[in-house]
Amino acid sequence: MRVMNEAVALISLGCAKNLVDSEVMAGLLTGAGYRMTPSPEEADAIVVNTCAFIGEAQEEAVDTILALAKHKEAARCRALVVAGCLAQRFASELLAEIPEIDAVVGTGDFPQIADVVRRALSGERVRLVGSPCYLYDENTSRAVSTPPYTAYIKIAEGCSNRCSYCVIPDLRGPFRSRPVESIVAEARKLARGGAKELILIAQDTTRYGEDVYGRPCLARLLREICKIDGLRWVRVLYMYPTRVTDELIEVMASEAKVCKYVDLPLQHADDDILRAMNRRGTSDDAREVIARLRRAIPDVTIRSTFIVGFPGETEEKFERLIGFLEEVRLDRVGVFAYSPESGTPAARLKGRVRARVKERRRREAMEVQRAISREKNGTRVGNVYDVLIEGRSEESDLVTVGRSQAEAPEIDGLIYIGNEHPDPGEFRRVRIIDAGDHDLVGEVLPDRAGEEGDAGSLQN
Repeated sequence: MRVMNEAVALISLGCAKNLVDSEVMAGLLTGAGYRMTPSPEEADAIVVNTCAFIGEAQEEAVDTILALAKHKEAARCRALVVAGCLAQRFASELLAEIPEIDAVVGTGDFPQIADVVRRALSGERVRLVGSPCYLYDENTSRAVSTPPYTAYIKIAEGCSNRCSYCVIPDLRGPFRSRPVESIVAEARKLARGGAKELILIAQDTTRYGEDVYGRPCLARLLREICKIDGLRWVRVLYMYPTRVTDELIEVMASEAKVCKYVDLPLQHADDDILRAMNRRGTSDDAREVIARLRRAIPDVTIRSTFIVGFPGETEEKFERLIGFLEEVRLDRVGVFAYSPESGTPAARLKGRVRARVKERRRREAMEVQRAISREKNGTRVGNVYDVLIEGRSEESDLVTVGRSQAEAPEIDGLIYIGNEHPDPGEFRRVRIIDAGDHDLVGEVLPDRAGEEGDAGSLQN
């Protein structure tokens, strides 16, 4: 294979699922002989992997593209390539409105990224956007960009839920699972490379295996991954509430390596709004699954997301959401203002909520949850946890940060430590000594000789 001198900078926007795609692109580019650089100023070609889930993500992507386009005049850059969801959705518009873009690559075509970059560098303007049907496997080149002790595995691609507000099925195609054997093989490879925490992701992890095996198989997959030597934590994100089975809860409760952490996007608590969203289940179903999880896993951390300002959301329906938050008292909550996306059924609904009302409701819901989170964090003071050390804080070299099972990376708060500074990737016993709205303060305890430690909390 010809070794090239050209350098490529790759910028990844959006969620962890997008990050895995970016890592695959980086692996393919490196394999083709390109030199990856973190600096756009030093790049011959810049690839930006975009998100287009909601309006804010689209705006961020366009702003990033325009900022990077300046490198074509001010630096050595000769090719600007836009990949991912924004390219899949708005390829023609991007090429027409931003002349600095040299190529657009869709979500099903990025495995050809090396050839696209070659063509763009040679002066060709490329539009490669086809059906979003790609699914990587354990043999795919991938340059993992997370710290060596943590890695994501995408266990499925696409979505078939068809929530009325969501464009993901159009951008990513229907839900399709990887075989268990492929995922386990990748997990083994990552563990051999030093990964201690694996994070399983998909648009709906609880649907995993239905299309391949005829039934959900996330529980089976977790059992297999937990057999891998070297792994300490296996974390699962993005669980659809009505698909959390008793079998899955039993595996999460009984397998020591499975993090007692549930990411359960509920989206709303008014049944009329849930029906308009085309969400399966009711608010009572949500209460029931939360209760089942807490009975089986007393120390479980439950995170959720909600959308306010959906068409038809009256003050009464919004107050129903507020009452739900105060009743179920979730550990972590994200609240987003509804963003109408063209082409979705929800965009055609009547009863739109004004922007300033949506923002007021978002702030009010977050304020309610802030008080709940602070109180819940306060109950953790005095408890001892196994903590994965991340390294020195970005705010101060005098402080080290880490995470327990209750904190997912890049999503939740951190545990700040000042009395010792263990190396990144170490697991240490940490006692919580103070708590804020989102973050905690802890102190490293002396290791106890001969103790393996557990994966959760060690109550004092």
